[in-house]
Amino acid sequence: MQKDKIIYWTSTGIIATVMTYSIISFTFYEHAIYPEGAFQHLHLPAWLKVELTIAKILGVLALLIPAIPSKIKEFAYFGFAITLVSAIIAHSTVSDKFYNIMDPMIFLCILIVSYLYFLKLQKPALQRPGNQPYFPAKQAL
Repeated sequence: MQKDKIIYWTSTGIIATVMTYSIISFTFYEHAIYPEGAFQHLHLPAWLKVELTIAKILGVLALLIPAIPSKIKEFAYFGFAITLVSAIIAHSTVSDKFYNIMDPMIFLCILIVSYLYFLKLQKPALQRPGNQPYFPAKQAL
């Protein structure tokens, strides 16, 4: 169980760090990597930057705060997966260098590890005595 927690928190920490880095770099240093700006380079609309920044902030908070319900954490995982797959597609579409395409692929794999260990750590909590399903089966008359 301790090993599972270490793997979960390490992979989750990496994802939180990557998403925080992307928030900062796309918000404050957008022209550092691409002179025209990252969103313009990837042919993405400017309004998407605001939407992604807000979603990533909420997603990072959802993953790092233990008191957040697991369903909300699952939405954060799903949102980050969509973001990373979209990054792979966007970098491939503009014919970026190989490492620009591999970067989100690697982090997608780390996200999957984090999610699988999230589920693994949730499973024992569901099997504890006294935990009842949300909708108990109706008793026969």
